[in-house]
Amino acid sequence: MGSVKSSVEPDDAAFGDMDSTAPTTPDGSGSSSPVLRAEHYVDIVGFERPDLPQIMMSAVQDMARPVRNICCVGAGYVGGPTAAVIAYQNPHLRVTVVDKNEQRIRRWNSKHLPIYEPGLGDIVRIARDGSRACFLPPKETDDSNITNNSINDSGASVPARQPNLFFSTQVARCIREADIVLIAVNTPTKTRGTGAGSATDMTSFEAVTSEVAQHARPGTIIVEKSTVPCRTAELVQKTMAVHRPGVHFEVLSNPEFLAAGTAMKDIMHPDRVLIGSSTTLSGRRAAEALVGVYAAWVPRSRIITTNVYSSELSKLVANSMLAQRISSINSISAICERTGADVDEIAAAIGCDPRIGDKFLKAGIGFGGSCFKKDILSLVYLAESLDLDEVGEYWRQVVKMNEYQRDRFAKRVIKCLNNTLVGKKITLLGYAFKANTSDTRESPALEIIKTLLEESPKEIAIYDPCCNPVVVRAEIKALLKGQAALKEDGGAIEVYSNAYTACSSSHAVLITTEFDEFRNIPSKAPSKAPARAIAALQAAKKVDPRPSLYKPSETDILDLQKFLLRTAPAAMYPDSDPLQRYKPEPPCESDCPDCELIKTSGYSTAGNSSEDRKKEQLDWSKISYHMNKPKWLFDGKGIIDAKAMGKLGIRVESVGRVSA
Repeated sequence: MGSVKSSVEPDDAAFGDMDSTAPTTPDGSGSSSPVLRAEHYVDIVGFERPDLPQIMMSAVQDMARPVRNICCVGAGYVGGPTAAVIAYQNPHLRVTVVDKNEQRIRRWNSKHLPIYEPGLGDIVRIARDGSRACFLPPKETDDSNITNNSINDSGASVPARQPNLFFSTQVARCIREADIVLIAVNTPTKTRGTGAGSATDMTSFEAVTSEVAQHARPGTIIVEKSTVPCRTAELVQKTMAVHRPGVHFEVLSNPEFLAAGTAMKDIMHPDRVLIGSSTTLSGRRAAEALVGVYAAWVPRSRIITTNVYSSELSKLVANSMLAQRISSINSISAICERTGADVDEIAAAIGCDPRIGDKFLKAGIGFGGSCFKKDILSLVYLAESLDLDEVGEYWRQVVKMNEYQRDRFAKRVIKCLNNTLVGKKITLLGYAFKANTSDTRESPALEIIKTLLEESPKEIAIYDPCCNPVVVRAEIKALLKGQAALKEDGGAIEVYSNAYTACSSSHAVLITTEFDEFRNIPSKAPSKAPARAIAALQAAKKVDPRPSLYKPSETDILDLQKFLLRTAPAAMYPDSDPLQRYKPEPPCESDCPDCELIKTSGYSTAGNSSEDRKKEQLDWSKISYHMNKPKWLFDGKGIIDAKAMGKLGIRVESVGRVSA
């Protein structure tokens, strides 16, 4: 792939440098135009009307053009992975991700991806760099009845593919070339002005919409990937009408339902894809165009189409409902700690009820991440703006309970340590808000650290297997500006790249992220699952996924690669490329700051060479040996067997259980 220019076009203003915020519940609509009337005539008559103005017919024809080029504005946690999978599954489409952050684009174009998600690197390498032709070896079998065109007999040849995923800072140019524009920029909660603390800050979204309005070709389909307030489609239509009067653009809502740590699985194997559109015939045609993109790998039965406002609101409601379940079980955990009940046993018991189910019933220190709190507060603001104060207060309580749970955990630590942390070392295992991700946004760990700092501890040690210590130090320094937080600045916080060093001489260890490495026992299957179902699940992991068709899909090839990595000895494929399909990654410049970061820290999350192999669990006996007495462990994620720890001389305090 040729190098992509990183310079910003002169006519592009930075999206994030704007003070005004667009209204979150705009009134009216800018969808009426002569082009709509032209579309209406063509839809009814079924052929072109020669008596219509040429500009109308030209715009109508543009709407019917096939999708060949997709532009995604925003190269963050949503835009990057989503665009990568679309490109991976649609080799015939050109997919370009644009962002005005030059450093971020540079990293997407290198081996140092800006975000960590299991499986992301594999997909980016194939779509961005192209691939070599490769051969899928036959599956070993004793079955002599396999057909001649089966991969199991003689294997299958997979042709080379050309790059079709690109990353660029040339925003205007890429928008002009696109048939579909996905808007996937950040929409945080407002921190000042009207609605501060609950309303959605639409600054970046509004800026991108204006950019699209100025440069998009007539007939371009505009897709909301960002999580936005209900009726944002009207804002988009109004903006388009102001900049391009008389030209019609269809606006779709296509919210993401990704979970950090499993984002690639969620995109590759979604339980549903939601597409909202206007109810006009042109709106339905635009929705079908996007359906066609997803249908390359998603069964049609899982692609749901609704009106655009239902789609926008569905995303807010989905996240709010999930967060509600977490706060609900956390509220019960507080009762359990006072009564002797076990919150995990309660969760298992009520989870057997099919009307309730067992998902999101794991008590802990509360939810984090960029979505749940933000989306609940957006729903609160929407309800209050509609004079539904009781509805708003109901959902606001979900956030209050989350904060209460986090603060309660920190106070429990302080109380168990005789209400003083002076002269003591406290270790936090986990800084990201969730396992298998480097995403630290709204992480409960940071708020716990703030509370502990007030008690003047000797040291607060942090270790996270997915976060680069250098990056964590820089983030803490920025978030806790105004105070000396890091040890290098005279504070108490030190970030480690080794768990045993972080725990050495510690008076208490806090588990704040549910990484499998931190467990002292293997993770258990849900207790209600029948034994035969558990056995079937374990057997499925050992089944060779090799397809029986001669021409396997991209998904089939990826599944086979993961199977080979998972079942082969660790040293067999040191390059994590058992099919020898990868092309060399783009070389870095001699002054690459990310290479320098790896040299100075000895730690990187850019690669994914070991993510398909079983993680090595910590040796808790080793940790216990080097801890100070009395040895405390505070399990904020419910992943520790307290009795096993007791044998090592460690006292365990767990969420939702009485003291061990």
